[in-house]
Amino acid sequence: MYELNMLLHGAQALFNQPMALLLALFGVTLGIIIGALPGLTATMGVAILLPFTFGMDPLSGLLMISGVFFGGIYGGSVTAILLKIPGTPAAAATAIDGFELTKKGQAGIALGTATFSSFLGGTASVFVLIFLAPVLARFALEFSASESFALAVFGLSIIASISGVSVIKGLIAGFLGLLLATVGLDPMGGFPRYTGGYTELFNVPFIPVMIGLFAAAEAFKSLEDPQVRAGMAAALDRIIPPWHMFRRQLGNIARSSGLGIVIGMIPGAGADIAAFVAYNEAKRFSKTPENYGKGELGAVAACESGANGCTGGALLTMLTLGIPGDAVTAVMLGALTLQGLQPGPLLFKDHADLVFTLFAGMLVCYVFMLVVGLGSLRFMGRILQMPKSVLTPAILALCIVGTYAINNSMFDIWIMLAAGVVGYFMQKWDFPASPVVLALIMGPMAEANFRRALSLSNGSYDFLYTRPITATLLVIAILTLMLPLLRRLWAERSAGGPSTINPAAGSSRMGTPE
Repeated sequence: MYELNMLLHGAQALFNQPMALLLALFGVTLGIIIGALPGLTATMGVAILLPFTFGMDPLSGLLMISGVFFGGIYGGSVTAILLKIPGTPAAAATAIDGFELTKKGQAGIALGTATFSSFLGGTASVFVLIFLAPVLARFALEFSASESFALAVFGLSIIASISGVSVIKGLIAGFLGLLLATVGLDPMGGFPRYTGGYTELFNVPFIPVMIGLFAAAEAFKSLEDPQVRAGMAAALDRIIPPWHMFRRQLGNIARSSGLGIVIGMIPGAGADIAAFVAYNEAKRFSKTPENYGKGELGAVAACESGANGCTGGALLTMLTLGIPGDAVTAVMLGALTLQGLQPGPLLFKDHADLVFTLFAGMLVCYVFMLVVGLGSLRFMGRILQMPKSVLTPAILALCIVGTYAINNSMFDIWIMLAAGVVGYFMQKWDFPASPVVLALIMGPMAEANFRRALSLSNGSYDFLYTRPITATLLVIAILTLMLPLLRRLWAERSAGGPSTINPAAGSSRMGTPE
């Protein structure tokens, strides 16, 4: 097979260039650190390193940037699990069940599962990138504005699955997120909406809002109980998950990786969307969906394999078509052009040796990520042994520094603190924060693509049911939204009628935090 032979030649060439391997290791390590710091995203890490690649040979520069990309997507899961601080937007879904596992004393197993799932998802995506690039790229080209709108609606329907014990409260939180998503510049006309004259609000500051809702709110809540955290050190005694536990997640990881790869190929979608979609599908296929949101290991495996599977998919369309799948690959597109390389079919024809050596290097980057990730988890876990009186100010300082680093803006810090106060009261009243973040991510994508599709169809709504992919995604979205209601009706039917449902159980669950 041509691809396999080229990959073997590429691996041989790679191991003759130790400097390129060292730079790949540096990129992965830096990416994990950047991903673990709230507010510092993989996009920012790649953008910071971009100027330094100018003097390097193409392979070394592109491998270092790829390492930052892969490490950054994975690194966000570490603080998401340990402190409920999603280092990156992609880790927001991981924080839902990951932090619940930490509270149960299973932080080590959760971190180990996240690391192995990230490795498997990312490695699978690189193999797909190598062998199926032309075929999958043609499928991604079928996505126009109407399909992207349907995908965003499908993403919004996941709110029903991540709402915790109360779907109504989840929908209210999602509606709040959609309202916030309307603030900023109109996606078609470009005029300001609900900005109050503040130019800082021209783009929805969803990362400060996310940091506030998840991290600052958790810090405010911990002020109520300044006692030392107990039992966390023992929870990190075991990092490698037991085989009998991890084996049950292999099907979940394979499905989530596939979802991540496909979503990564769709322009505009990214690892955050892939993580939430993978979470929803894992819950849908689970035999115990009621455990999701309360510390389910399958949720962590799904989110991380989905998010990291997205990396290969995003690179696929960028390398084969010149269409970046997300913000990080958009910056990487600039790195390619800086090296004098033009993405597209000619890249594989004129620079095949370099491309397949780069692919071999990407596989090595994921091995580095596995080794560095597992090796650093115990060190990172020690922060849990700090008393809350030290940990809480440290979390708030990280939130402030991370938020300020995004745009060097004090305005963003006030946004973050306000979101933290709102998030604190949402926790007190059992409103889930995840739907707000999901709506902030999906809302602008849904609005822009819906209006674009409506414009392309001259005002007709035919595109909603005449395009097969759009119609299929919308039907799946409706079914997903109605799934909790259907489950409830099925449970009532199985139990013999509504009156036989245990009301006490239902009322007690309403009081359970997200």
